[in-house]
Amino acid sequence: MNNKIGKIIGLFCFILIILSSCSTSKTHKKVVYKRVPKTTTKPVQPVKKPETPVVKTETEKPNTGVFKVTLPEVNREFRAAWVATVANINWPSKRNLTTEQQKEEAIKLLDMLEDNNFNAVIFQARPSADALYKSSLEPWSYFLTGEQGKSPYPYYDPLQFWIEEAHKRGIELHVWLNPYRAHHSSGGAVTSESMVKKSPENVVRLKNGMYWFDPADKKTQNHVSDVVHDIVSRYDIDGIHFDDYFYPYASYNGGADFPDNSTWNIYVKNGGKLSRADWRRENVNTIIERIYKEIKKEKPYVKFGISPFGIWKPGYPAGITGSSQYDELYADAKLWLNKGWVDYFSPQLYWPINSTGQSFPKLLEWWKSENTHNRHLWPGLNTVEVKVSDRTTEITNQVKMAGEILQNNVGVVHWSIAGLSKNPTMLSYLKEGPYKQKALIPNMNWIKGDRLAKPSLYINNKTTDVVMNWNDNKTSNNVSKWVLYTRYNNDWETNILDSSKTSQTISKQKNGKKLNAVALKAVDRLGNESDYTAEQIN
Repeated sequence: MNNKIGKIIGLFCFILIILSSCSTSKTHKKVVYKRVPKTTTKPVQPVKKPETPVVKTETEKPNTGVFKVTLPEVNREFRAAWVATVANINWPSKRNLTTEQQKEEAIKLLDMLEDNNFNAVIFQARPSADALYKSSLEPWSYFLTGEQGKSPYPYYDPLQFWIEEAHKRGIELHVWLNPYRAHHSSGGAVTSESMVKKSPENVVRLKNGMYWFDPADKKTQNHVSDVVHDIVSRYDIDGIHFDDYFYPYASYNGGADFPDNSTWNIYVKNGGKLSRADWRRENVNTIIERIYKEIKKEKPYVKFGISPFGIWKPGYPAGITGSSQYDELYADAKLWLNKGWVDYFSPQLYWPINSTGQSFPKLLEWWKSENTHNRHLWPGLNTVEVKVSDRTTEITNQVKMAGEILQNNVGVVHWSIAGLSKNPTMLSYLKEGPYKQKALIPNMNWIKGDRLAKPSLYINNKTTDVVMNWNDNKTSNNVSKWVLYTRYNNDWETNILDSSKTSQTISKQKNGKKLNAVALKAVDRLGNESDYTAEQIN
C-alpha cells in the first residue's frame, strides 16, 4: 500500500514539473522588449587647463567681476623729445664709440625720459638716405661707425635696441626719417656705398655740399615708400615721423633755384598745366598722402606724424612775419592737416611767447583753427635755444600754454633731447610742474579697432603686502599699457605700466592710509582703454 502511494505521489510531482515548464516557456515568448530612447544629455567634456600664464598660489583668488568702483580719469598727454643722429648731434655722441658705449648712452637717455615722466621718443633712424638699422635698401650710416656701409661691431641693430629699451620703460618709439636728403655735408666722403652713387639719375648736388633726391622723380617717390614700408613691416614701432626738410631751404643752394630742370621739362613735354611752384607742391602732397595710406594699410595703429616749419605763410595769422614754407620749401602743410593725412602734427614753434612777428600762442591758435579733422596737434618747442633770458621758465610756460590752448589731447615735442639732458633745471621744472604725474598718450579715435577684453585679476592678500597678478585674456599683441589703480582710504592713485608687466606688489599701508581697493585696465595700441576689473581689499 505504501509503495503504491509513493508511486502515485511521484507521478503527481512529475506532472507538476511538466506543467510548470510549459507555462514558463509560453510566458517567455510573450515578453515584449521596449526600445530605450537615446539620452539627450551631452557627454561631460574634460575640463581644460587655463591658458593664462599667470602663476597663482593657493592664497590667490580670481576676481569675480562684481565689485564696482568709480575710477579717476587717467592723464592724457604726448611728452616727447627728438633724438638727432645726423652729425652726431644727440646720439651716438661720437662716430667711433663701441657697441657697449652706444648702448650705455642710449640707456642713459631713455632712463632720463622715464624718470621724468616722458612717454615718447622720436629717434632719427635715417638721417640722410642711410640706416641706423639693418637695411637691404640703404647703407649703414656714417654717423654710427664713421664709415658708410659698415655695421657696428660687435654686431647689433641700433633701431631694434632703441625700440626694446624704450618699450621696457613704457615709452613709445617713433622713427624719424628725412624723405629727400641723400647725403649730409657732415657725412664724410661720398663713397660707392652711398645712394648718391647707387641712384645718380634722381639725385642732385646742392651748393652747400649736400645731395638731394628730386621729389618729382617717380623713382624717388617709390624709394621713400619702400623705405617706410620696410621699417613699418619689420619693426615694432609706434610711429613714422617726417620733419621740415622737403624741397631744401634756398640757403642750401646759395639762393639759387632747386636744380630739377630734367623732371620739370618732362612734365611740361607731357602736357603738364601746373605752374612750377604748384607742380613742386603737388609732388610733395602726393608722397605725404601715399605714405599715410600705406602705413595705415600695413599697421593701422602706427602713427604718422609731421613736424613742418612753424609758419605756413607770412600773414597767417595776421601779424606773423618770416619765411614761407609754402613758397620756399613747396610744403603745403596746411593742406595735409586739412585733409587729415596725418595722425599728429607738430609745427616747429621755436619762438618765445612774447615774440611779436612769430608769436607762439598766435601760431598755435592758427594751426588749431586749421585742424579740421581733429588730428593730434602737438607743437615742437625749441628747448635747446629759444631766444629768451630764462629758457627754463619759458619752455615750462609753453608746455602749460599749449595745454590751455588745445584743452584736449594735449602734448608737445622738445627739440632736442640735449635741451633736457644738459639742463637738469629744465627737467626738474617740468617734473615738478606739468609732468608731475605719468600720462597716457592720447588715443587715435578716428581709427576703429576691436575693444580689448577686461583683464583677469588675481589677488594674494594673505601676506604683509598685496600681490596682484593678471593676464590680458588672449589680447597680448594688442596691449600697449596697463593702468593700475590703488585706493588708500578714499584717495585713488594711478600707475601706468608697460605691457610686459603681469604682476605688482602693493603696500597695504601708505602715508598712514589703508589700502582698500585695486583696479586694472588694459590699453590697446590705439590708446583705447578696456573695461576695468576691480577687487576690494579687506
